[in-house]
Amino acid sequence: PKRRGRRAHQPTTAERPAGPCRVCVYIRRSTDDEHQPFSLDAQRAALEKYVKSQPGWTIVAEYEDDASGATTHRPGLRKALHAAKAGLYDVLLVYRLDRFSRSVADLLDLINILEASGVRFSSATEPVDTGGPFGRMMLQLLAVFAEFERNIIIDRVKSGMTAKASKGKWAGGTRPYGYLVNPDHRLVRHPDEAPILRDIFRLYTRDRVGTRAIATILNERGVPNRTGKKWSGHTINRILDNPAYVGDIAYRDVYVPDAHDALIDRDTFQRAQDIAAARGDVQTRRAMSDSDYYLTGLLTCPRCGQRYIGTSANGRTRRYRYYTCFTRTRYGKHSTCDAPRLPADDLDNAILKALHDFYTTAEPVLTAMIERAHAQRASTTDDRGAELTALAHQITTTEAAIDRYHTAFENGTMDDTTAGPRIRELRQQLAQLHTRHAELAACLTAQPAPPAPGTIALIRDYLTTIMASGSDTERKAAIETLIAEVQLTDQGVVPVFKVPTDTTMPPPETDEGISTGPPVRTMVRSVGRQGLEP
Repeated sequence: PKRRGRRAHQPTTAERPAGPCRVCVYIRRSTDDEHQPFSLDAQRAALEKYVKSQPGWTIVAEYEDDASGATTHRPGLRKALHAAKAGLYDVLLVYRLDRFSRSVADLLDLINILEASGVRFSSATEPVDTGGPFGRMMLQLLAVFAEFERNIIIDRVKSGMTAKASKGKWAGGTRPYGYLVNPDHRLVRHPDEAPILRDIFRLYTRDRVGTRAIATILNERGVPNRTGKKWSGHTINRILDNPAYVGDIAYRDVYVPDAHDALIDRDTFQRAQDIAAARGDVQTRRAMSDSDYYLTGLLTCPRCGQRYIGTSANGRTRRYRYYTCFTRTRYGKHSTCDAPRLPADDLDNAILKALHDFYTTAEPVLTAMIERAHAQRASTTDDRGAELTALAHQITTTEAAIDRYHTAFENGTMDDTTAGPRIRELRQQLAQLHTRHAELAACLTAQPAPPAPGTIALIRDYLTTIMASGSDTERKAAIETLIAEVQLTDQGVVPVFKVPTDTTMPPPETDEGISTGPPVRTMVRSVGRQGLEP
């Protein structure tokens, strides 16, 4: 008997309805030609031929991209989606599924956008057409294989970078300051930067100049860093800790000594590590000492949003303590933030006194605040729940975007000058999203409650005792336990107090029992800044 072969998939009427059909053609060529042999012209010709074979199909638009499929931030793709939302075509046609996206999550998001606009998605070389159930099933299966292929490429890139590092070659990424990368992927001396690099180590190890001071010296000389921007203490720190300058290659688990010509001898490099460790220990001891700053972590710069940190300066007769914006501390004279320094002694004492004064008449204030908090909580629960859900989605989207930028950098489709700033911006956004998400979650789960009877009197007596005879450690612990933040406004300094419970004080070493309910704001006199400069 005659054997019957399996018939090829034929689109049903439901999948491809008869009649005129407006087609938008989307083509993409990856920046990695070795792995993507399909040129734009070849894709265009194949798609035009395919459209001619379909009755009633007419090409009405064409969009193209010359970019990686690991991201959806492509100008041609964006234009195609806008045209879909405007109802300018009926079908979006691609040569192959991976021309559209290599990520399953991205692909499904894009398909949802098209379907919401009443547009079908179709592939000319694969049985994919979202007009029917079979096509949608094949779409998801092929998307899984496309993402698998992309992950294989990423693994190969990482393996290639590891293999290069094991041979003593530069694995990839941004070159170290002071070096160039030759055609054989080895680090060679940069004629202009190498002397500056040696000067950095000499200032740090011989003259004992700090990292921020070194950055200031280089900026005053008009010497740019590797990216052409101003130096910072953080950049100097990274240079001082990079083993590439003694001729070694370090990448992941690979460490190859004497792989290239060293710019710094090993004794000098080790001396820099010892100095950095010693200075770090001094800072750690100072942070744990009784003379630490009371308001560390509670002050935020109103101009740039960074935290204030404790600094000091020696005058002729005394040592002056300040709270200084982190941006100003890091960049010195070249800082973009000109927020003034705050006298730490006066500010610490003013906040401690305001804390004591508040607990002198706290009962009626707390009662009114808790009643108002109950009313506000009841009226905003639904809105906060919706915002919490939206924040969770934004966090997931931002994390995925960071992963895509990292992948593009590892694949070599995007350099550090492009990916680095965007990654830093996304990480800052992610930190803000996490902070807001935690705040909302706490607000939704916590129920504002008044402190137990006797709590206010207990705290007031404790504050009176430590103001009279307490140590700096006890005073700082009390402030950290009872104050949520200290705001700097045009009207003055505003401490925001936490609502206490019966387990808040004492002992001061713990902040267990602090309510996450609404903080209480109060105004204290602004501390003057004149006449306190050394």
